[in-house]
This record gives sequence, structure tokens and C-alpha cells, in this order.
Amino acid sequence: MRLTVIGTGYLGAVHAACMADIGHEVLGVDIDAEKIAALAEGRVPFFEPGLQEVLSRTADSGRLRFSTSLDEAAAFGEVHFVCVNTPQRRDSPACDLRAVDAVVDGLAPRLRRDCLIVGKSTVPAGTTARLTARVQELAPQDTDVEVAWNPEFLREGFAVQDTLRPERLVAGVQSQRADQTLRTVYAPMLRAGVPYISTDPATAELVKVAANSFLATKISFINAMAEVCEAAGADVTTLADALGHDARIGRRFLSAGLGFGGGCLPKDIRAFTARADELGVGGAVSFLREIDEINKRQRRRTVDIARDMVDGGFTGRRIAVLGATFKPDSDDVRDSPALAVAAAIHREGAQVRLHDPEGMDNARAVLPLLDYIPDVDKACEGADLVLHLTEWSAFRRIDPVALAAVTPARRILDARNALDPALWRSAGWTLRALGRPTPPPLPSQQTADDHVPSVCSAELG
Repeated sequence: MRLTVIGTGYLGAVHAACMADIGHEVLGVDIDAEKIAALAEGRVPFFEPGLQEVLSRTADSGRLRFSTSLDEAAAFGEVHFVCVNTPQRRDSPACDLRAVDAVVDGLAPRLRRDCLIVGKSTVPAGTTARLTARVQELAPQDTDVEVAWNPEFLREGFAVQDTLRPERLVAGVQSQRADQTLRTVYAPMLRAGVPYISTDPATAELVKVAANSFLATKISFINAMAEVCEAAGADVTTLADALGHDARIGRRFLSAGLGFGGGCLPKDIRAFTARADELGVGGAVSFLREIDEINKRQRRRTVDIARDMVDGGFTGRRIAVLGATFKPDSDDVRDSPALAVAAAIHREGAQVRLHDPEGMDNARAVLPLLDYIPDVDKACEGADLVLHLTEWSAFRRIDPVALAAVTPARRILDARNALDPALWRSAGWTLRALGRPTPPPLPSQQTADDHVPSVCSAELG
């Protein structure tokens, strides 16, 4: 089929490349000429494992090309996927739908053929119905144009896999024709056994925000338990393991730490509560406000613990920060807990030296006053405290004995519970981790042996 993907940011670029990879002819469209030029040249303007290979393969095949023209999109597409951003509004927790509305208002009058407009962006319930009325008003009378919703469930760092081999496909449709069109689009996935759920648009719109709200609840629950564990002298990781053996609960998303961030979970739960308020059922999801607050509190608690580890004040202290992105295998720093902690410590007078394998350029654009260091050794050199804030695999591979050679203070706060406490403590480090007991200090700490090889900065990216 001939598909357009309107909006070539994170969601749209991945969707366009993957739809071309399964055999469709795809036109990616965006108003950002610089982004379109980069994609047309085969360059991915953000970090996502595996996407570069898919983009190059499909561009070389001729099945994928890019444009800034809605006229070209209208003439080309049988199915138009809307993949633009829907951020939180500046003046409220509600979802900002201006980009979605702009696509529909720009595309509908240009349509000269029967087609299906399919939203993939995360939107409040009722959006499809509203856009359907708008399309009927703007599209030429002799065209049959429908609107459907097909929410995305991409995880940054796994987006290609999640598009080509999704856990499920949800289609919010208003006719058998629309349903059959989407089944044709996703035929290779359906043949591979991917579950396909055909439903009404309002249910499809709710699936994504409901899923993210559930995941946010699970994350904030275990982080609340971490705070209780610290007060009780218990270990939240063992608690989570024990809970995870219960088949009704499961272990995934029960890792206590700094909390969630990024462009989805925080803004989605806020938009969900705002839409519930509009529908008159805000009380049903009022608990999500506390979920949001628990998540924010993890950032404040991390700053408080870090301050305590440097004897009550950051002024004049050198703090090494490992991690800027909101999660590993991404360069996304939107609503990043790591960057929020780094900024708070800097505001209190610390010299913050930050390293991240992929996110430093984006972080520098947001927080230019921090020191951005190209390797771990240099970032930690002479640090009064090391903060582990994003659980990149490279950070988990750090040799604590080797790092001690450049970090005499040997104090680390593992805000992601991803490091081996016994390994680090045996190397002479004072390690604290959220929700885990801190053993009493040893009578004397051994110094690191000089013969252990230094951390390989190249390996750490």
C-alpha cells in the first residue's frame, strides 16, 4: 500500500522506516525541512538502536522517501498516519493537540481520493470523534475519508523491535472498511501471530494512557516501598523479588530507583487526569496525582541523600554525574530525572561534571552551565561524590577498584539500584542505594590496589 507518515520525530521516523521495511511504499512528511533533509540523506537525527540500519535499507530500496509537502502527501497516500507530538500544555496538565489539529486542517482540504487517516499519537478520549467532524467539514464532498486511531506502544531503545514485532495491535475504527485497511497494513505482523484488537476509537485512545498509568503506578509503588524500607532498615530489591514471584504482580517495573521520566509517562498521566476531570470522573483517577507526586519526590530524596553524603552541603563540592538521559539506550533528556537531580545540585553550588554515552549534546542544550565530560574517568576525577543516575550498561561494567584510583573520596550514590553493592564496598567505596540498608562503616577501609587496570573510556562510549 501507499502510506504517508506525517510527523517524522521519534515515533514517525521509526514508523515510516518500519512500514517500508515490511513492503509498503512510504512517504514521510514534516514541516521541519532540516529534519527531512537529514532523513532523506539516510541520517537519523536522534539515537535509537537499529533504526539507522532500517532507514538505510528502506531508502536504498526506493520504498521510503521524504517530503515537506502536504499536497504531495494528499496525492500519494491511501492511508495517512498522524505521528506528531502531543506534549503537555504550558498552561495546564492537559494534552496539547495543536499539532494533530494542524495536520488534519492542512491535509483534509487537499484530499482528492478515498483514504483513511490513522492517528498514532497519544490523545485524550474523544479526539477521533472530534477530528471526524472536522474532516467531514473540510474534505471535498466527493471523497470518502475516515478517521481511525491506532495507538503506539514504543519503548525508547526498543522502538524498531516494538514496531516490527509488537506485543499487540489496537485499532479503533468506525467501519469494516477501516478495519480491513489496517489489517492489510499490518498483514505481516498478523501472519506472525501478533494479537489484533479491533475496537471503537474511544477505547483505542484510552489503551495507551491506561497502560502508561498502570506502569507509572507500579513504578511509584515500589519507590514508595523504597522509602519505607529505608526507614525500617529493609531491602527494597529483595522485597521486589519476593513480590515479583507472585504471578498476579510480576517483577517487571518493580525496580526501585530515581523514578520515571521521558516524553510519555509523566505527561500522559497528567493528561489522563485532566481529561477525566473534563468527563466528570476525575475522582476515579485521583490516585494518579499521588503517583506523579511520589515520582517527583524520588528526585528530591536523591538530592537530599546526596547532600547528606557530602556532609550536608554542596557548595564548592565536585560532583560526578553518570547519566543524563531519562533511560539508557536513548539520547532523550525530556523530563529526565537524572538531569533534574544534576540541575538541583548545581543550583546548590556544586561543580557538576556529567557524562552520558549518548545524551550529552541534548543535555547541554537544556543545561549549558554543567561541565560535560567525554569519558567516565575524567568525569569522576577528584569527585567528592559520584551519582549513578541512568542505568547504562557501560556504567554497570565500571571497575570500582580502578575508578577509586581517580576518585579518592570513594563515595557513590546508586540511584538506580543497578550496581553490585558488595563489589563496590569491597573496593573501599561508601555506597548508598535508594531503599537498601547502609551497613555500618568498617573500622578501616583498604585502599585500592594500583595494579588493577584503569576503566577503559572507549568501552564506556
